[in-house]
Amino acid sequence: MAIRPHAESQTALAWSLARAHLARRRTQNVLTILGIAVGVMALIAALSLTNGFTGALVNATLRASPHLSLTAYTPAARDRELEAALKTDPAVEAFTPYVADKGLLTRPAGGGRRAGFDFVTLFGVTPDAARVLHLQPEESQVLAALKPGQIMLGSALARSIGAFTSDELRLLNSTQKRTTLTVAGVFTTGNYLIDSAYAFTSLGTLQTLQGMQTVTGYQLRLSNPDLAPAVGRALTRTRPYSALPWQDIYGTLLDQLSLQKKVITFVVFLIVVVAAFGIANVLTLAVFEKTQEIAILRAIGATRSVITRVFLLEGLTLGIGGLLVGNLLGLGISAYFTVRPFQLPGDLYFVTSLPVEVRWTDLLAVNAMGLVTTLLAALIPARRAAGIEPARIIR
Repeated sequence: MAIRPHAESQTALAWSLARAHLARRRTQNVLTILGIAVGVMALIAALSLTNGFTGALVNATLRASPHLSLTAYTPAARDRELEAALKTDPAVEAFTPYVADKGLLTRPAGGGRRAGFDFVTLFGVTPDAARVLHLQPEESQVLAALKPGQIMLGSALARSIGAFTSDELRLLNSTQKRTTLTVAGVFTTGNYLIDSAYAFTSLGTLQTLQGMQTVTGYQLRLSNPDLAPAVGRALTRTRPYSALPWQDIYGTLLDQLSLQKKVITFVVFLIVVVAAFGIANVLTLAVFEKTQEIAILRAIGATRSVITRVFLLEGLTLGIGGLLVGNLLGLGISAYFTVRPFQLPGDLYFVTSLPVEVRWTDLLAVNAMGLVTTLLAALIPARRAAGIEPARIIR
């Protein structure tokens, strides 16, 4: 029981000395704290913007893309057994049979406008597609109400063709068959690749054009999009369908975004490392300045542990100060970009604005890395101070 007071008195002594040292170098300490704060601020802001960009891109992509597509090995009539299974599957929120085709859309010249044309990926769907896709409410209403001979265009595709609601377009499909379609409306996802290439029509329209009453497969919306690969495997294990989860379609994009986040984290974290060297420099100078003081402390009974603890406490104080200020600045910048998102050209970056998504896991990781880095930076001068021999210095 006698050791506890001794240990507590050593800690109190170390903290008292650390506070005294910090009070004498206020300008250096402020600059050191600001250096760490800038690094942490940049890291939090960069991660939040990267998370926001990734989330916005995925959300925009899934607005007009199903979470899971089941494609029949051989096109056939609607599979009633599969549809019954989908209705009872708790992981499936909605589904629609679909027919997919590609073609060329043409808008004849007229009304003072030149002719327009563009290639299109066309999906024939049922009204249930409005529940499978996550379009805006008014767009979902148009999709659910598509009649035979009507088409709903992506916004960028409509601009490319120069088409407006009620315009008549001519479609030449992949089997060289022609038909005329009326524009019922336009949808916007925010993903330029989808908005510039996709269009929807009724299931019966494409079946009539192809001269067959078969479907390509089924498009599904799940309660949890992350479960798409597992749900797909379960549904196709004993059925003649191939599963195509959205992660496989956009896997390359997701991998690129993940790599981008790692690279940004590493590069920006170097700022924190450089700032941590500022702590090492400040404490190293303090060791040189206080060499005689440290020798006297050692001579009157201060242990190596106490001396080490003094400089570690100084480094820890500077590090925590920098982390706190950096967190406030980083969250402040994130809040600013939340209120006023950074605008981007949609035809270049897929999304029209750069939202912010702050994740607590990122904050914890940033603060943990920052704290460990500052402690490691303080450890070198602390060990140097603890290694001072009082007899040699005093002599």
